[in-house]
Parts: sequence; C-alpha cells; structure tokens
Amino acid sequence: MMRRILLLLLAMAAPAAAQDYPPRDIRFLNAFAPGGTSDLLGRVLAEQLSQQMGRRVVVDNRTGASGAIAAGELARAAPDGYTLLLVSMSMMAVLPQMQRLPYDTDRDITPIVNVANVYNILVASPASGIQTWQDVRRMAQERPGALRCATVGPGSSQQLSCALFMSLTNTRLEQVGYRGGAPAILDIVAGRVEVMWGNMPEYLAQIRAGGLRPIAYGAASASPLLPNLPVMSQDGLPNFVIPNWFGVAGPGGMSPALVQRINAEVNRAMMAPEVQRRFEENAMLRIGGSQADMIRQIGQDRERWGAVIRDHDIKPD
Repeated sequence: MMRRILLLLLAMAAPAAAQDYPPRDIRFLNAFAPGGTSDLLGRVLAEQLSQQMGRRVVVDNRTGASGAIAAGELARAAPDGYTLLLVSMSMMAVLPQMQRLPYDTDRDITPIVNVANVYNILVASPASGIQTWQDVRRMAQERPGALRCATVGPGSSQQLSCALFMSLTNTRLEQVGYRGGAPAILDIVAGRVEVMWGNMPEYLAQIRAGGLRPIAYGAASASPLLPNLPVMSQDGLPNFVIPNWFGVAGPGGMSPALVQRINAEVNRAMMAPEVQRRFEENAMLRIGGSQADMIRQIGQDRERWGAVIRDHDIKPD
C-alpha cells in the first residue's frame, strides 16, 4: 500500500516539476571534441536555451568510444532533466548494432527531440593530388591500404562512409580514428591523412581558407553553400548516401511531462532568428518535431543501417 501511495505522489509531482523546470543550471553533455559539428551545434543550442530559460546550459565535452563514454555518463544520471546529451544518428541507430555497449540504448536513454541534419561531404588534403571521388577509387585500387581515411571511431557516420565506399568500390583504405572532427581536420590539412567523409559544417572554415579541398557530397543532395560539387550518388555511385542528424536526449526513466517541457523549449530555441542564421551559414538543416518523430527516425535508421552493415559486412574497425 505504501509503495502505491509513493508512486501516486511521484506521478502527481511530475507535472509540477516540469512546470517549474529548470530551477538550476543544466549540464549538456557532448560526445565529441571541441571544434567539430557536434560541438558547434551543441553550443549554438546551449546559448539560446540559456537565454530563454534563464538558467545556464553548460556544455560538457566527454569524448571517446564513438560517443559511448558520454552516453554511458548520461545513462547513469538522474532522470530529472539536469543532465542532457546531444546524440548523433550513429550513437542511437548504428553503434548499438555494431558493438556491445555498457548501457542499454533503449532503456537507459530517452530520446527527446531531433535538432538538425548535416550534409555529408568528402574532403581531401590539397597535398594528396585528389580532385574527384574517382581519384580516391583509382588510388585505392592501385595501392590498397596506402590511402588514409580519417574517422571519429566505430559506428560514426565518418566510419560508415569510409567502410561503405570500400565495399561499393571493392577497395581498401586505412582507417585512422580520432576523438572528433577537429583533430582529424588538422591532420588532413597537414597532409598526414589524405581524405575524410564527414559533416560539412566543420570543414567550411578550412575549405574557405584553402586548407581542405572539397571533393563531392556523400549526402543525397548538394548544399546551397557549395552548389557546384558533384553528388556521389548521382555521379556513378548510386547507393552511396550518408544521412546524419543530431538530437537531444536525456537519461532513461524521464517523466512524459518533463520530456514534453524540454521538447517544447528546444523547438522554441530552433525558431530563434539567431539560431536559424547560424544553422544556415553552417550548412545545418533544422528538424525539430515531437519525441515520437525522433523515435520513428531512430527506428528507420536502425533498419536501414542494419541492412547496410549486414549486406556489406561493415566492421567496427
């Protein structure tokens, strides 16, 4: 009887707690290194949420293991809305299918709202001599394993891009793993690694400065920021399309009322003119929507990438 009373009291308190949220600062975990797309997106969102909610939303970068370190920390947190995580498509839809994790993605993480899609793009070091994606295929065929491809770890969109390219072209590249896009870019600019598929926003500054050479899109279409680059799926490699999105998640066991409150705040933040401007200038496409929309997207991507992983025998490393 006492247990039933306690559960009833907690259920009655949840809507009130959601209405009062947040009476203190929020910790916003980020799974990747400063300087990359995830970090940029997380900080843009944190700044706007801080302004509109009147409490600091503090970005905390916890890098490593393709996002599993940050996700594991989230999974251990209290489900009170004061620890959130910017999750990627790979963390929610791919990584659970590729390796054993120290947490249960479905039980220990609560999807809240999808935030943004980013364009996948292939870039190369200017010192590599690579001008087209066909150059990558030719060089990898001529010298298997000699061409180096930067990734940010197993299950990431960068790793999937490289692995899928090798499978579709019957080539072999050496995959070099990093904790985030920013340190990988430094090595490409320096000529220590030749190529990388990844998130367009984190390449733009170096593309404009001449440190990186844009080669082609791995996305389904071209961005207005670089409209003349070829799209690989329309330029001889029809099955090569790499979508990538980022969303906000909390620990498992969050109350529906609290999830709804945070979802509403994030959707409101994405409508702010400054957020929309920074999304557009960094090649990010706003998503938003309900928790159900995000859960549906995760399910669709798990099905798609599960089939790709099995059909092309893509391995974590």
